[in-house]
Amino acid sequence: MTRKTRGYGESATTEERRTRRDSYSFPLFLRGGESLLLAVLVLAGAWTFALSAQAPAGDGPQYASGNNLVRPDNYREWIFLGSSLGLNYPQPGAAPGADQFNNVFVNPSSYRAFMQTGKWPDKTIWVLEFRGVGKEAVANRRGQFQTNLVGFEANVKDSRFPDGWGYFVFRDGEKSGAPLSGDTVKRCIDCHSAHTAVERTFVQFYPQLFDVAKKMGTVKKDYTDP
Repeated sequence: MTRKTRGYGESATTEERRTRRDSYSFPLFLRGGESLLLAVLVLAGAWTFALSAQAPAGDGPQYASGNNLVRPDNYREWIFLGSSLGLNYPQPGAAPGADQFNNVFVNPSSYRAFMQTGKWPDKTIWVLEFRGVGKEAVANRRGQFQTNLVGFEANVKDSRFPDGWGYFVFRDGEKSGAPLSGDTVKRCIDCHSAHTAVERTFVQFYPQLFDVAKKMGTVKKDYTDP
């Protein structure tokens, strides 16, 4: 049986009226159909993206074949600590080598941790990029600038190594390198133990880091170098 509606002269069955009534009993947020569902999905996606943006990046050292350090390709997107000229370290009794620019980078998550604590967390990786020196040949003016890449090294703080630190030298074209060992690494350890301001790092060469270390009280008590 059907009955005329008063509004528009349409006919509605009992089932249709029941369906229409039940639809209005749904919670408001379920009545929007596909448009509302899309809006909910967009909000959920934005929330997920925000959480992922806050998560720490896996920017620490990566290894292949045991303790072989993978050379980081994106290190120039890391935190640039500074550049020095002439700070080379010849072997005892050897003549100083040619001047080079030493550019130093550190992985961003470790930099942020240091700025808060004055200490380097486990999985810190320092990259040392060595470049040649060019000179400007202009009358009445002297200038020096960086040229081609001549060396690449890394210093890693990682609990996987016996004393917590690993030292690496990469040759041309090498994608990964084994940690230094024997007398070679002993010289690195001796130098990085005797002349560094914080742990085994030359923080004294980077004023911003040095100020943080002094504020946090993490400078070595026996540190005496200027």
